[in-house]
Amino acid sequence: MEQFSALRQAAGLNMQQAAALTGCAMSTAYRWENGEIEPRPEALDALRRAAGGAGGPVAPAFKFIDLFAGIGGLRRGFDAIGGHCVFTSEWDRFAQQTYRANYHDGPDHVFKGDITKVEMHEIPEHDVLLAGFPCQPFSIAGVSKKNSLGRQHGFHCDTQGTLFFDVARIIESHRPKVFLLENVKNLLSHDKGRTFAVIGRTLEEELGYRISSRVIDARCFVPQHRERIFIVGVRRDLDLKIDLSKLELPSGAAGPRLGTILHNEDGSELPSNQSFLDQEGRVSDRYTLSDKLWKYLQDYAEKHRQKGNGFGFGLTGRGDVARTLSARYHKDGSEILVDRGPGLNPRRLTPRECARLMGFDRPGQSEFLMPVSDTQAYRQFGNSVVVPVVEAMARHMQPVIKSAVAHMRAAPAVAAE
Repeated sequence: MEQFSALRQAAGLNMQQAAALTGCAMSTAYRWENGEIEPRPEALDALRRAAGGAGGPVAPAFKFIDLFAGIGGLRRGFDAIGGHCVFTSEWDRFAQQTYRANYHDGPDHVFKGDITKVEMHEIPEHDVLLAGFPCQPFSIAGVSKKNSLGRQHGFHCDTQGTLFFDVARIIESHRPKVFLLENVKNLLSHDKGRTFAVIGRTLEEELGYRISSRVIDARCFVPQHRERIFIVGVRRDLDLKIDLSKLELPSGAAGPRLGTILHNEDGSELPSNQSFLDQEGRVSDRYTLSDKLWKYLQDYAEKHRQKGNGFGFGLTGRGDVARTLSARYHKDGSEILVDRGPGLNPRRLTPRECARLMGFDRPGQSEFLMPVSDTQAYRQFGNSVVVPVVEAMARHMQPVIKSAVAHMRAAPAVAAE
């Protein structure tokens, strides 16, 4: 009998898409994938239909690449709308480990490490480029001065040595129809606005894309105040446009609260979460702050309060919205401390709760695999994007992506006539 993995790959589906198509949990899909249990006949039938039955596999809706991928936060939104990832670049070996555990790609997928060492021919052709590139200062000099010295100008000079440069050179070489870039909100004001100005000029004037940008606070989807800037671009020759100002989002004021992502401590959590819990099903004591650390954080906050500063820990109750989860969360957890009640030291979130806070798992779910230490998991979630935000972004972009792909597929036929 045809196996789940072979049919899934023939249909061009990743694990998340296959689970959604067959109506099963991700944990069940992985057990089918690994041959641990027999798939349901109706699940295999659904995959056969997706693969085109006797007619062979159907083409994916579009192909995309995932740069500075981390643990695949940007990717998840575009997987969900039928995209097929053909290239991933991520340099951190621990993030690679988590990424590979959660995304089982086919033989046409290429995985590379340091993007600065990747040659253009190593990157497959793609329709959409995704990149959450780190923010770095650009060295900006006058174009007229460079002309007088006979030197190259434009992004090849202005952004040389930055990681945005590598995004730009890939866009220049492969000319994706659409791209989505993500960064911290401070990109807007970085280097007194000059960094964002160079990015805009590079994308619009030099590379020929129509762009739109917007800062979005994830608190409309998850109980976390997390502002990030998103930049979308569409190639000008396609005569299409994506306007992020028209992306409709839920009300942040009516968004979920911290209690929705916390562990149930009544013994009902799934077995996959037992490493975070004690034998009674309560969150393990190792996540509770020691008396020494708790006193230090309180003294530090009081010292700055007396100076009129706002520095200090973030004590968060079940009905609150948390501060921004950062990559340094593993150090003391100070930005998001879970209030355990009077007389009790607060605790850190567990990595599973961080997965839910970032939208990699839905409240109450535990599907996202974390084959790394707590320290590495905290770093990875703190560096990632909030998945439901990207899913909303992908759905907003989907009609234009579809039109752009259809336009290019029709172009050869028109030219032949």
